[in-house]
Amino acid sequence: MGVIRILSRVAFICNICFLLVSFSQWLPQFPDNALTSDVIVLGWLVSIAVNIFLNLILIVLFFVRRLRRTGIPVWLIVVNFLFFAAQVIILILNRNLK
Repeated sequence: MGVIRILSRVAFICNICFLLVSFSQWLPQFPDNALTSDVIVLGWLVSIAVNIFLNLILIVLFFVRRLRRTGIPVWLIVVNFLFFAAQVIILILNRNLK
């Protein structure tokens, strides 16, 4: 269960990167360097994959009634799920705008 705790923390960090990338279009000058590239990759690619994987595992653990044994704080589960819902909505809106 320790792997799931680490994965949920990695998902949270990737979700923060997703938030930065999503709001970068309103910044006057978004810097162009290696760190920015890493944030973009973590935000747009890794966060979606990690969130899908993590939420599927958590849903299975919820139905098997072993979610409490993971030791993941409830706020982290809720925040990761809300970020996942926001990612799905933003991806659908971006696809329909083009």
